[in-house]
Amino acid sequence: MTTRLPGSKYKIVFDRGFSCRGRLFSLWVLRSTHASRQAGVVISKKSFHDAVDRNRAKRIMREGFRLCANEFAEDVSVIMVGRASLANKKVQDVQSELRYLARKYGFQKSE
Repeated sequence: MTTRLPGSKYKIVFDRGFSCRGRLFSLWVLRSTHASRQAGVVISKKSFHDAVDRNRAKRIMREGFRLCANEFAEDVSVIMVGRASLANKKVQDVQSELRYLARKYGFQKSE
């Protein structure tokens, strides 16, 4: 089951988690027993000036996580920090980036 990361847990993930950087976004990942495939999304006004563009980027990132979350370990909480290169990208681009980072940094589901 995937859920949104509650706002009260963002600080915990930023403080205790590790970061990894991709082309489209940076990830902060926390492996803990209290996590359950939760995702949070952060988009700055510096990267996307217009609210419409920020909200589209958030939707794309959330949907990309939702579609491939079952491939991640169950004890993972993730915060995705969008970058300006996310503009005009599709959900499939986000999915492939998430899968790549999961393989590279070892938070994919172990078979």
